[in-house]
Amino acid sequence: MAVNEQDLISVGKIVGIFGVAGWVKIFSHTSPKTNIFTYNPWQVKLKGQWQTLKVLAHRPHGKGLVAKLESYSDREQVRELIGCEVAIQRSQLPKSGKDEYYWAELIGLEVFTRDGLSLGKVDHLIATGANDVLVVKGEDRERLVPFIQGMYVKEVNIDEGLIRVDWDPEF
Repeated sequence: MAVNEQDLISVGKIVGIFGVAGWVKIFSHTSPKTNIFTYNPWQVKLKGQWQTLKVLAHRPHGKGLVAKLESYSDREQVRELIGCEVAIQRSQLPKSGKDEYYWAELIGLEVFTRDGLSLGKVDHLIATGANDVLVVKGEDRERLVPFIQGMYVKEVNIDEGLIRVDWDPEF
């Protein structure tokens, strides 16, 4: 079955080999990092092609994570997976609550001021501890807009592909 790349969300990367029995070291983009294992199967991009792989076993190891993937049984086989991106289908994510959004849903949305001026599109987000920040790339420059709903973010409309903000375009 062909995978639609637009339906995928990156959740991590295979970063190394662990042991001799085909286990791999995983770097997780999820929070907490062990949440990567709540999704099964994974889509793994190998040689430019997405492959579906089931996670057969997993565990924390030191400060990292390790996993055993289906169809890989020894150290030499998994060598080809080092550096491969790990993604999941959007449909594997639990439904978000009211006024809650996954970062992947916000990336690519066009950001407008209350007056209808386009500031650009959300390129990525930054977690600051206090609040998340939208990194908006426009034609003229990049802007950092705090993702604080009600204060700066007035509307998020995923279906229309836009975010309305109360933000000075000169800032």
